Amino acid sequence: MISFESDYMEGAHERVLARLSETNREPLSGYGFDRYCERAKEKIREACECPEADVSFLVGGTQTNQTVIASLLRSYEGVVAAESGHINTHEAGAIEYAGHKVLTLPHREGKLDPSALSAYLEGFYADANHDHAVFPGMIYLSHPTEYGTLYTREELTAISEVCRRYDMPLYLDGARLGYALVSQGNDLSLADLCRLCDVFYIGGTKVGALCGEAVVFPKGAPKQFMTIVKQHGALLAKGRVLGVQFDALFEDGLYFEISRHAVAMADRLRAGFREKGYSFYVQTVTNQIFVVLENKAMERLSRVARFGFWEILDANHTVVRFATGWATKETDVEALISLL
Repeated sequence: MISFESDYMEGAHERVLARLSETNREPLSGYGFDRYCERAKEKIREACECPEADVSFLVGGTQTNQTVIASLLRSYEGVVAAESGHINTHEAGAIEYAGHKVLTLPHREGKLDPSALSAYLEGFYADANHDHAVFPGMIYLSHPTEYGTLYTREELTAISEVCRRYDMPLYLDGARLGYALVSQGNDLSLADLCRLCDVFYIGGTKVGALCGEAVVFPKGAPKQFMTIVKQHGALLAKGRVLGVQFDALFEDGLYFEISRHAVAMADRLRAGFREKGYSFYVQTVTNQIFVVLENKAMERLSRVARFGFWEILDANHTVVRFATGWATKETDVEALISLL
């Protein structure tokens, strides 16, 4: 059965596995205090054009979101996110479990609107009773969004300006950041993220690593960030495992090379759906494709291919997601197109 279920179904890229194997017997200091973690951090700073950035490695996306958000908020503050944001929909209440409410706003194809965000914050502080409410303490975005859409530099700049006006940190979830950065029409770079965000992470789990996310604080991490990481059970004793992987991913542009492959495979698959007359729920340019399937057709296709359920559209149609990844084979793409 061919699989387009998600972009982390396979293990890790061969060059990442090779680097793990090559360094396997080398005794190294723990908790990320080893030469491979330091080398990976330097490579990431160079890619971000931000030599002063503080870089930390964590294991997974939910763990990273919970830890970063908890490190930036006070006890009476919550995090503002789109209703469709990952922290609101698919993280099992991890943010609330850490003591912070997710404050949701309507979205447009997964994106927060800068003017709507500004209006929300203006309304909050205009309320004479706001001292009795959960304060909006930071903003959470993802690039690409849950719908595979992208923020433009203009949109992110506008949101960043709102955050500066209200002295709120801007956090960008980059679980699939590699796929966003190489997509057609994307005009944001890692350097832009360093300029516009207070913190973001570069996803590895979904982009060629066995596991791991690189958290980047362009202007420095919160005080005792490593201690906060440990409080959340997120400090890996064998931190080398994460550093070695990112050292490999950011050597000779591998991270971007494998991201481009995933997007190229998605482009071909998108064209196949279009040629066969299928309808798209939302137009995307990244590695995620959202298609409307008639329920009987969905049942037939599910016998030969794996894909992800997204939502029920009506009594007879369902929105499903097809995701390509760094390991997607062209032969599988062509096989799926022939089955449509």
